[in-house]
Amino acid sequence: MIKIKTRLLLFGLLLAVNFTPGWSAREEISVLVSPARLSPGMTFRLIISSEKEIPEKNLEINLKGLQLKAEKLTLVKKGGGPPFWQWWQGRVVTSGQYRLEICLGSKVVFSRTIEVSPFHPGLPESGVFWKAEKSWTRAEENLYSAWIEALFHGADENDSWPNLHSILRDPGRNFLHNHLGLSEDNGALSLEPDCADNPFFLRAYFAWKNRLPFGFHECSRGSLTQAPTCGRWLTNELPTRPGDEVKKFARLMRLLMDTVHSGTARTRLAAEVSDYYPLPLSRNHLRPGVVYADPYGHTLIIVRWVPQTENKAGELLAVDAQPDGTVGIKRFWKGNFLFATENVVGQPGFKAFRPITNSGGKLRLMTNQEIQDSQDYGNFSLEQLKLQPEEFYERMERLINPEPLDPETALRELYRALHEQLLVRVESVEIGEKFMQEHPGYVIPMPSGSTVFLTTGPWEDYSTPNRDLRLLIAMDTIEEFPEKVLKHPERFRIKKSESPEKIKARLESLSSRLAEELSITYTRSDGRPWTLSLKEILKRKEAFEMAYNPNDCVEVRWGAPEGSEEICTCRRRAPLAQREKMEKLRVWFKKRLHPPT
Repeated sequence: MIKIKTRLLLFGLLLAVNFTPGWSAREEISVLVSPARLSPGMTFRLIISSEKEIPEKNLEINLKGLQLKAEKLTLVKKGGGPPFWQWWQGRVVTSGQYRLEICLGSKVVFSRTIEVSPFHPGLPESGVFWKAEKSWTRAEENLYSAWIEALFHGADENDSWPNLHSILRDPGRNFLHNHLGLSEDNGALSLEPDCADNPFFLRAYFAWKNRLPFGFHECSRGSLTQAPTCGRWLTNELPTRPGDEVKKFARLMRLLMDTVHSGTARTRLAAEVSDYYPLPLSRNHLRPGVVYADPYGHTLIIVRWVPQTENKAGELLAVDAQPDGTVGIKRFWKGNFLFATENVVGQPGFKAFRPITNSGGKLRLMTNQEIQDSQDYGNFSLEQLKLQPEEFYERMERLINPEPLDPETALRELYRALHEQLLVRVESVEIGEKFMQEHPGYVIPMPSGSTVFLTTGPWEDYSTPNRDLRLLIAMDTIEEFPEKVLKHPERFRIKKSESPEKIKARLESLSSRLAEELSITYTRSDGRPWTLSLKEILKRKEAFEMAYNPNDCVEVRWGAPEGSEEICTCRRRAPLAQREKMEKLRVWFKKRLHPPT
């Protein structure tokens, strides 16, 4: 028998639960055992989750079986919340029926029989991608949030991966690794979504493993006068040829990639026919797995909140995918999360996947009113509608840092975020440079007008107009920070006796020092490294309005001044016709606005 007393930070699929008196349905625990079918000698994962922290005393986890053997469970990692969760790991040694019980004091709050056998029937054959066996509920959503957080547990904003499947193949991150018992995560499945596809890929993968419903719409791209609208709904229960589970899932993901695009996430906030619905701007509702749709077509997924401490600012971390397939961590700030509600296509903001119910074997999306009235959800909100950017960022800042920040700490965090943004750009520019060196003499075609921000092919893969627009906004944010402190001193920890002039001088001095201390290094056209301080980069703001074209040499991409030693190694320039196109678009970079697409 295993008997563990510990604290409980919770997580999982709701399987068979007895409730502690005084707990509501929104506060129940939910539990997942993975893999779904256990054999003797197999290591298994026990995931526990809840809306709130269960009292830390008197927790017992019991795994019992008459004359059966199992190794002691160990706590692997924990996180949240909400939802709060823990990941335990153990090993069953002998075949038979085990009884898993989780107790709080004398109360059994979870109980389930686990069958351990060397013989398991295969998954039932079907003529659909997979058959949904249940509906989305709060318990399932809590597990989904915990799974997303666990995937990126411990990752920081400087972390990235070459593709999504390299994360999913890591059993130390993915507690659904080989959950179906088909060795499905041992290399057969390759997933390389772009930013619009990435939230759907993650949602689909989770739904596939847990036999939950999944779907996506065919949507228009919209215009300045008409937000994207959606039509046909495609689901996991579409007919497909029977066969290998992994191949069927891969086919559905290819169909998804051909269907989902940047407009899918920018439907009207009040739209009923949509894959997403809008959320309140509150810590309780912005959970791991929530999607951020920016006004210009980029999407990110919340993965973790880092609490504010006395000496360190809080963070809201998200993950995104790039056209080249890379997946990376981003922090919430103006440089990464753009927000605007005027002169944009559709309606941006934080959104959650619309729940799908399975009633009588028929899949159906919940309406806005049903979501709002649901005890499991109750979080449909239009508060982001027509919200002004300044108010949006202020409200998010109060969520991330509930207590006033020391202004020097806040400024250091801004510089750290800008530095990380530049390091990611170094990698992106190098990828484009490698492609150009492998294709000597080739000129990547440049789209016309605003489509430079949103297209396909090599231009999408290797140009950086969206990244550079965000970079310019990030530079502005740093340069405007001292004035922001003076304008809103109530948001910062400032001595009342200190004059505005002294505060400004102190912050400008720190800014100058940080700009000189931080630097990036890129590889010039001759293969030699070149280092730029952030002070030099900030002086080149105007150059970054014309630095996104991969047909230009890497020195131009980093704003090297004409006639400088730095530019002398440049061996390639974009065609004159492309430079003329870029000049016409430059006004949008100066306005710090994305042209309507």
